[in-house]
This record gives sequence, C-alpha cells and structure tokens, in this order.
Amino acid sequence: MIRLLGRFLRPYWPHIVAIILLQFAQATAALFLPSLNASIIDNGVATGDTGYIWRMGAVMLGVSLLQIGGQVGATWFGARTAMSFGRDLRQAIFDRALSFSAKEVNSFGAPSLITRNTNDVQQLQMLVLMTAIMIVAAPLMMIGGVFMALREDVGLSWLILVAVIFLGTIIGILIVQMTPLFKSMQGKIDTLNRVLREQIAGLRVIRAFIREPTEAVRFDAANHDLADTAIRAGRRMMTMFPSVFFVMNLSSIAIIWFGSFRIADGHLQVGQLTAYLAYIAQILMSVMMATMMVMIAPRAAVAADRINAVLDTSSSVVPPAEPVTAVTLHGELAFDNVSFAYPGADEPVLSGVSFTARPGEITAIIGSTGAGKTTLVNLIPRLFDATEGAVRVDGVDVRDLDPDLLWGQIGLVPQRAYLFSGTVASNLRMGNPDASDAELWQALEVAQARDFVERMPDGLDSAISQGGTNVSGGQRQRLAIARALVRRPEIYVFDDSFSALDVSTDAALRAALATETADAAVIVVAQRVSTIRNAEQIIVLEDGRIVGLGTHDELLSSCPTYAEIVESQFKASEVAA
Repeated sequence: MIRLLGRFLRPYWPHIVAIILLQFAQATAALFLPSLNASIIDNGVATGDTGYIWRMGAVMLGVSLLQIGGQVGATWFGARTAMSFGRDLRQAIFDRALSFSAKEVNSFGAPSLITRNTNDVQQLQMLVLMTAIMIVAAPLMMIGGVFMALREDVGLSWLILVAVIFLGTIIGILIVQMTPLFKSMQGKIDTLNRVLREQIAGLRVIRAFIREPTEAVRFDAANHDLADTAIRAGRRMMTMFPSVFFVMNLSSIAIIWFGSFRIADGHLQVGQLTAYLAYIAQILMSVMMATMMVMIAPRAAVAADRINAVLDTSSSVVPPAEPVTAVTLHGELAFDNVSFAYPGADEPVLSGVSFTARPGEITAIIGSTGAGKTTLVNLIPRLFDATEGAVRVDGVDVRDLDPDLLWGQIGLVPQRAYLFSGTVASNLRMGNPDASDAELWQALEVAQARDFVERMPDGLDSAISQGGTNVSGGQRQRLAIARALVRRPEIYVFDDSFSALDVSTDAALRAALATETADAAVIVVAQRVSTIRNAEQIIVLEDGRIVGLGTHDELLSSCPTYAEIVESQFKASEVAA
C-alpha cells in the first residue's frame, strides 16, 4: 500500500507540504487554548482583573481563528489531493486493463476489474483524505497534549497512561478482528457484481426458461452474504467510537475526582484542572482520530493489494521493442504452422495451421462448434499470441508490427456484435472518426442497414443504447459490419458475422461486399455453406487442425468433413448444383 500511495501521490508533494504546515498550525493553536483558558481562570477571574481577561480573551480568539484556518486549509488541500489521487489511480487501472489480452481479462474477470476501479479506489481515496486531515494533527496533539498536561500537573499523569493503554488494547483487539472481514468483503462485492452482470446480460434467457425465482434466490444469497459480512465488520467498527467516549468520560470523572483532592491540598488550581481535562480530551480525541485511520487502513490495504495485482500484471501480448512501422506488402495475411493452447490446457486449440489470404480473395473458415475458428481469427489482431509458429500481416510477424499499424490494417467484426451507447453515427465513426455522412450512408447501404436507419426518428443521429439493446440482433450485426466498412482496412475479418441475417439479406450483403472489398483480403468465419461456397479458398477446421483446403467443388470430392457439412444443409440435388 505504501508503494502505491508513494507512486501516485508524488506529483502532489506541494499540496502535502501545505497540508503538513496547516495541520501544524492547527494542532499548535489547539494545544495552547486550554493553557490560555486556565490562565484567564486563575489569573483573571480569581483576581477580578477585567483587563487581563479581555486581553487574554482576544489572544484566545486569535488562536482559535488560527486553528480554524489551519483545519479548513488542510481539509481543502486534502480533498483536492485525494480526489486527484483517485482520478489518477482509476486512469492507471483503466489504461492497464486496456492493454490486457483476453487471457488477463479472463483471469481477473470483468466484475472484479470494475470493482477494483471503483470500490477499491474509493477505499484508498478515503484513506488519503483522512490522512491529509489527521497525519500531523493527531500525533502532534497526542504528544503535545501529554507534554502540556504534565506541565500543568505531574501527579495526575498516571491517569493518562492507564487511559491510553486501556483504549489501545480495545482498539487492537477490534483491528485484528476487522482485517479478515474487510478482505472477505471485497471478494463478496466481486461475487455480487458478477451475479448481477450475468442476470442483466442474460435477462431474456432467464425469462425464457422461467428462472426468475431461482435467479432471485441466487442474487439474494450473494446479497445476504455480503450484507452479513459487512454487518459483522460494521459492528466492530461501531464499537470503537463508544469505546473512545467511554474511556474519555471515565477519564474525565477520574481526573475530577482525584484532582479535587489535589486542589484541596493546594497542589492544583481550578484553572489547571480545567486545562488538564481539556488536554486529556485532546489526547483521547487524537487516539480517536487515529482510530478512524485504523478503521480505514485495513480495508484500504486490502484494496491496495487488489489494485497492485492489476497494475503489476503485464499483458501476455507484449508490444515489440523495435516495432515495424512500415510495410511493403498490403492486404496479405499468412499463417505459418501456427499452434495455440490456452494457459493450463492439456491440448492445444489450434495445431499446425498454415494458409495464406491474399488481397482480392475471400478465405472462408468453416467447422463444427469448438473447432477453433474464433480462436484462429483472434490471433490476427493479437487478442492472443500464437504459442508456436507465426501469424504474418503484410509479410511481417504480427508480434513485430507496431500495434497501431496492425490494428489499422484490420477491420474486425466479432462474433458477438457490440455497439456502444451514443448514436448510429458515433458507432460507425469508431472505424474512422473523420468519415463524412456520405461515407457513413455508403457503408450502411453496403451492409444492408440503410433502410432501417432511415426509418429511425433521427437517422444517423438516432440513439443507440449500451450494447445496442434497442436494435435487433440482425440490425446490430449489420451496423457492426458497416462500422468495419467505414474504416476501409486492408484485411476484413468477419467472425460468424452473418448468422443473424436471413438468406436473402445475407446474399445481398455478400454481393455488395464483393465490390467494396475487391482490393482487400477477406476472412469469413461462417456456419452456413451458402455464405462461403463462392470463396476463393475454404478452410475446413476439425479439432484445431486443417482437414481441408480448397474451393467448394474441390472440397466436396476431397474432404469428407466438408461434404458431411454440406449434406447436412442441402438436399442431394442442391449439393451437385
């Protein structure tokens, strides 16, 4: 935690210096107020010297204003520092998460990454704020309070020792009990977020299978689990404040009791006893301030460990040390004996895959579910890196290409079309921020999406909700295809991007794409043979291996796996045609 705080608070050292100085002024003023009050009582009130009372009262007013100014200033700088710290930390976590490959994202899980960037950062932000307000004032008032109390009367000093030890023991026991509870809470927040995200994303499936009662019980269990842990931690936290006030009040009673005997014996004056009471209150209040820090620190330490786990994790897809920033070939994709295995898997998903996709040609990939089609296309934009062999774009290994150059060459339409909240235009311009409206309409026309966009209330400016949930699955797919077309890349990758389209729309879209992508290499992953039968080359995958490579007619006679797929989708007369 110290390393994390030091790293992100370093830019704000001028604020920290100002906080320390302001807190020093505040604490010093607070320490002198009881002595000034005692002086007024013993030297002014007792003697009836009104002038002395007015003079010392003015001094007390000035000291009080200094204390107030120091507290306000320290709080102002502390709030700015804490909020800036939180902003920078969230940005760092977000940037690191964006650099992750699919492996790291799956390892942490999306719900946990969200919790770490929100709830965990808030815990550290609160620690910074409370520290900024108390870092100097609490210890200075505690140590200074002891010194000033002893200066008033040494005979009652044993009461300070007993009170501090008693209170410290209570707080220590509570801290030991709270730390594991706070750690457990963060994990349970992750679980609750995961369950909630699953239920929201799968709402239609839940309703289709009438699983609302079961899912409600599942959410209730995760919710109660978090609540029960939070209640146990909260009970221990809330025990601290009554403990501090109990010890404070008990100490005040003891001081008045034993102090009254010392006044009667002439060893102590009334003003000194009043000051002593104020100092014991300051000492114990400082302990309480430290207690608040102690309450926050265990949970913040757990949050810091979770955040460090993200920041200390490097992507398995490592940017090249000396990236290639220019290429001579354009639009050529080659797989050279590529194999890939997920971490911890017993068997590779892909084995010995080799083929070349050239500009102006369509390369189709087909195979049964789990054959490795999506994994194969994910290797092209380096969502994963091949464990063996090489994937080459424009003749250069993708691991050696500048990432921006690589991603600029590829237009990917993923298997699950995803749209961002905004408008139709803002989603399409993710492919090319400078695209004109005419270019957007052209892309929509090719993607067979122009008709339904024109029917929307505001056309290109029509609202799209998060995930594109306010349009149908087929409309989402066509908008995602249009987004890739707006980019005009050299390599198009369509990962089962036509599955939600009817046969006629599929045929019209493919006919329009033929002209639009004439100078680019096109990779099409599909389940329907009708979508790919006219491709220049068709790759048949089975268990991660290429078992057939050729045209539709060639594969019918040479690849039993492909022939079986075709026969399952067409009648015998249609296969021959």
